Amino acid sequence: MRIGICCYPTHGGSGVVATELGKHLAERDHEVAFISYAAPLRLTELPPRVSYHEVEIEQYPLLKHFPYTLALASKMAEVARLKKLDLLHAHYAIPFGAAALLAKQIVTERQLKVVLTLHGTDITLVGNNASFKPVTTLTIQAVDAVTVVSKWLRQETLRQFPIDRELSVVYNFIDPQRHDSEVCPCIPDRLRRSQRTLMHISNFRPVKRVRDVVAVFAEVAAAIDCRLILVGDGPDVPVARELAEQLGLLDRITFVGVVDRVAPLLAAADLLLLPSSTESFGLVALEAMASGVPVIASDVGGIPEVVEHGVTGYLTPVGDVHRMAQYALQLLRDERLCRRFCDAARARATMHFTYEKHVPAYESIYRRVLGAEG
Repeated sequence: MRIGICCYPTHGGSGVVATELGKHLAERDHEVAFISYAAPLRLTELPPRVSYHEVEIEQYPLLKHFPYTLALASKMAEVARLKKLDLLHAHYAIPFGAAALLAKQIVTERQLKVVLTLHGTDITLVGNNASFKPVTTLTIQAVDAVTVVSKWLRQETLRQFPIDRELSVVYNFIDPQRHDSEVCPCIPDRLRRSQRTLMHISNFRPVKRVRDVVAVFAEVAAAIDCRLILVGDGPDVPVARELAEQLGLLDRITFVGVVDRVAPLLAAADLLLLPSSTESFGLVALEAMASGVPVIASDVGGIPEVVEHGVTGYLTPVGDVHRMAQYALQLLRDERLCRRFCDAARARATMHFTYEKHVPAYESIYRRVLGAEG
């Protein structure tokens, strides 16, 4: 198959999953064309059967805001003709899903199909905005197939939008080999270190509740020798830094910034903190588990479909900083318990969330919309 993938090129979950999907599809002998305004973060080089096509952004005096969605649709149509694409797979409803529908109407000489994957905030935040909701609804109804990254997101989409169609759950996934080589051999040594390491990885938006991350760390740091590593960037990085300075913890916190591969960093982690107010899946929790790192997270959204409470980590109500800290101390003080959680986290990730299981699910959907199921 010849597949166009449209996604955000940033370090958010939708862009990461879209990029990894495209690379695995190419390994399975499909032709894949990425279309975005910048090269996806995890597409540092172009493997065989993969191409990248940049949407040019220009400025015109008569336009107050550049019409990116229209430029995107034109580029999708151009690439569809150039690469003779069979389908466009849009990751995120706005603008990619809407632009893909427009591209489908432009390319009249081919029966171009559109598959849409909903990732979460395109439903709960962006798409649900009054300015975008009618377009989001039309997009979901009009594409040829829709997937969602969790059962929770399927229910939330049906609750918030007046739609009547099938929404297929296809979970996010990891490549176990990447974590095998870079992380898992380090687990025994990691657990014997005197200084323990807590980690948080995100885009540092308000929904990630980074103040809670620092507050949990403060309570843990008052009891044991530990450090906090913050990975990523976003508007709330200064918030985390300011709170850390107020609490006298700045010298025990490392701000790493954006990285394209998190597995090497997770090799140093004992726990991942994810106190978000909402997560449709929680890809970073899965990546931590694949690295044998237990997760302490909020009991919201799709996280309970990933993290098994009391087995691979702990779940708490949103904002319950004290309970998160107590769970963290419980694990960090008990090497045998922590090792059991590490092993269980790794086992759950590799049993239920590998690319070998979920990439074929996307292929099956592609075949179905192209009329080649069987």
